[in-house]
Amino acid sequence: MELTPGTVPVDDVRLRRLLGAPGLDWLVDRARRRLERGRPLTGPVSLSSPTADQRIAAERLLGRAPGGGRSLSVRLDAVDDLLRRSGISPAGLAVAVVALTGPVTLLGQARAGEQRAWAQAHAPADALADEIPALRGWTERLRKDGLVRRLAGTPTAAADLLGRTATVIRALPADPPESLPAFSSRLLGSAHALDDGTPLCTLALSGVRALTGVPYGSGAQGRREAWASVGLLRDELSSTVLALNLRGTPALDWLADAGEPAVLTLRQLTRYPPRSAPPTVRICENPAVLAAAADTYGTHGAPLVCLQGQPSAAALTLLRHLHTHGSRFHYHGDFDWGGLRIAAALLRRVPWSPWRYTAADYRAAVHALPAGPPLGGVRAEAPWDPGLPDALEESGVRVEEEAVLNDLLADLG
Repeated sequence: MELTPGTVPVDDVRLRRLLGAPGLDWLVDRARRRLERGRPLTGPVSLSSPTADQRIAAERLLGRAPGGGRSLSVRLDAVDDLLRRSGISPAGLAVAVVALTGPVTLLGQARAGEQRAWAQAHAPADALADEIPALRGWTERLRKDGLVRRLAGTPTAAADLLGRTATVIRALPADPPESLPAFSSRLLGSAHALDDGTPLCTLALSGVRALTGVPYGSGAQGRREAWASVGLLRDELSSTVLALNLRGTPALDWLADAGEPAVLTLRQLTRYPPRSAPPTVRICENPAVLAAAADTYGTHGAPLVCLQGQPSAAALTLLRHLHTHGSRFHYHGDFDWGGLRIAAALLRRVPWSPWRYTAADYRAAVHALPAGPPLGGVRAEAPWDPGLPDALEESGVRVEEEAVLNDLLADLG
């Protein structure tokens, strides 16, 4: 129900002279708030620490002093009676408040209307979940976690945002893969509609991860991986991975025949992935290992992939492809906290077994090598060997891959 002015006659001039004084604004405001909450306009309302003008205005309204003390108190039913008897507002205070301040909507009804509007705003996401049942959990989370409200602000904006998000997800995966700006321009009319930081990018990436199961990664790297999982290349040339003696494309075959390392971009791997996969692939962290393997064995070395630090989108794309086609992985990295974090990040994405990368291997290396650089930084865990972090802390020494290069090369011949 909404109370609106003009439905019941009032003497507007006399009303404003009586209740429109600035010193009575607080009284009218208290009465309006009671109306919004559906409460009766009876009983007293009080104002703490009133000014002299507010006391004088209340005295003029009531025709008597409203009482001393630190607060000012006026009975609403007395004001209502005054308005009725004087003929200023024959229907009483409620109608007078509406005439002075405008329509009053009950807050409970307003909230119910807003809730209905937000429920309707989620209709595009609900329709998408009906088409793709795997997204049902995601759409339910969107309704409960407040992300859409924070991004959109209003039900109208939310309906538009969810509609465009549904448009994006319905078009995925992109086959053949294409650049993210080109996809955005073709589908949404703007090459920048899916730029980082936009509400649409945030919501669409959330849906992509729900669609593909790609884990949440941090920063630009995590976003690049998520987009690449559905064939959208956010940065298709700068993301690379090194490989030695892999085959399956004309370029890889040529380099393997020459015993030379290959630098593979994300663009190449999404457009022309290897057509074959070796049974076993070894993975290292540092390029020095791969370069030494190429120098030592050339065409006769075992297949080797180098992450060059944190696993890039290109590296993950290659390894997931090889894993899907039957390759098993053996991994080695630096024996330090950063190396353990890189290894754990890779293990969350593709399965691998340790390659000379256990607590026993670390202790053997520390025993055989001259004193190495001291271990620094914050402890990291090693899910493949829970005893490895304790071994690092006990010795307090870093062992980089280059320090055990001869052992690694012995496995690659």
